[in-house]
Amino acid sequence: MSILFMFPGQGSQHAGMLHALPRDPAVAQTLDEASDALNADPLELDTEQALSSTVATQLCLAIAGVAVARTLIRQDAAPDIVAGLSIGAWPAAVVAGVMDLGDALRLVRLRGQLMQDAYPDGYGMVAVVGLDEPQVSALVAQVHTAASPAYIANLNAERQIVVAGSDAALARVMALAQAHGASAATRLRMAVPSHCPLLEAQAAELAQAAEKAERRAPRLMYVSSSRARALLRADLIVHDLAWNMARPVLWHDTMRHAFERGARLAVEVPGGGTLTRLAHEVFARGALAREAVLDAGAGLEAARMRIQRQRRDDPA
Repeated sequence: MSILFMFPGQGSQHAGMLHALPRDPAVAQTLDEASDALNADPLELDTEQALSSTVATQLCLAIAGVAVARTLIRQDAAPDIVAGLSIGAWPAAVVAGVMDLGDALRLVRLRGQLMQDAYPDGYGMVAVVGLDEPQVSALVAQVHTAASPAYIANLNAERQIVVAGSDAALARVMALAQAHGASAATRLRMAVPSHCPLLEAQAAELAQAAEKAERRAPRLMYVSSSRARALLRADLIVHDLAWNMARPVLWHDTMRHAFERGARLAVEVPGGGTLTRLAHEVFARGALAREAVLDAGAGLEAARMRIQRQRRDDPA
């Protein structure tokens, strides 16, 4: 039975998140590597003002994810499988050994800049809860026009669908969703329309830059949330990373694939709770359902102990 580390995407950021990282040699090493890669102090990225930038937000999430994962690994609580939602795929790939942190952060900085420059305002994302994908797709089809686009972006759960697009289109989607019985339709803390064709040109530019990065075969199983399956080759993983900003996130199917691959404990790293809640639908089965998913951000020592107990009780 395997341990899955889940790395969250934008929306899980919060002011002071890098300052709140545990005091651990793995964290200090990660921050030093980040400083060298960015030629800047990473601890200046997590202020409330800085996090209004897509670039700073994505860098913070990548740094924090790697730092906490490395801390758990150093404490004999390593994963067997990794998966990340959107920007979370980048720290997942670093932890899997596919790419050095420095190369990853330089590409993440470019990723965020490309997205931010393309859509500085007027666009975003909405989460619709309580309707399934065919229902939301029908609403999007009513709203979408060339001048005011809308696209299905994330399939986070069977009845939690995210839509990306222009402000006008998203306002119509929210109104229609509520009229059709959605329990919630909420704007996300996203200033850009991710995971849809609106970012294809930017993904192509990032893919070209990523071709120059050194890559290695993964040491752990890397599950792509764009394809909802394990990718075993380094070149496929780097291609997946570059293009995920323009591809829908298939998170629910990604969790099902990890479960089918043997994952029985899913740990959200560095924490936040969103992926923990989403994973319960897949992992919370059987007598120990309440222990099948946990949020490392809610207590790193508890996460370490739970992972080690899983290893001890079920070494296969």
